[in-house]
Amino acid sequence: MASKRDQIVLTPDEIDAFLEEQRTVIVGTNGPRGVPHMMPLWYIVRGTEIWGWTFTKAQKIKNLERDPRATLLVEAGETYDQLRGVSFECDVELDDNYEVVKAVGIDLFTRYGDGNYPVDAVVQMIEAQAPKRTALKFIPKRTMSWDHRKLGGGY
Repeated sequence: MASKRDQIVLTPDEIDAFLEEQRTVIVGTNGPRGVPHMMPLWYIVRGTEIWGWTFTKAQKIKNLERDPRATLLVEAGETYDQLRGVSFECDVELDDNYEVVKAVGIDLFTRYGDGNYPVDAVVQMIEAQAPKRTALKFIPKRTMSWDHRKLGGGY
């Protein structure tokens, strides 16, 4: 008989669907005082990589310049029997190339935008933001996942 842990693991297709459904990833980096620095980030998935952007002066960028590893967490569920999520241990590549950052920004606003803004205005805003931002490419090295709904209410 499979262990409870084996019963709740998400398949790769389930992970893809879950990441598409959710909106925010919590990024954990190694902070300057030796404690985890946890921050929310909007994200896009490109193949097996997770991408985001943030201000170049942000603490998470400083942390990743020192130690280019992060843990990502995307989770959902209000009660124990509904908990589900995925966590990735990642290597991280930072990219401040204007065209790369701009492309990430456009992908983010395509995913998260409400469609009420003219495309030209969005592109103009992204072009203004891109020089101040860095793209983050998270490359998963280890994945952990769970979906307590698979237990059917049993523990």
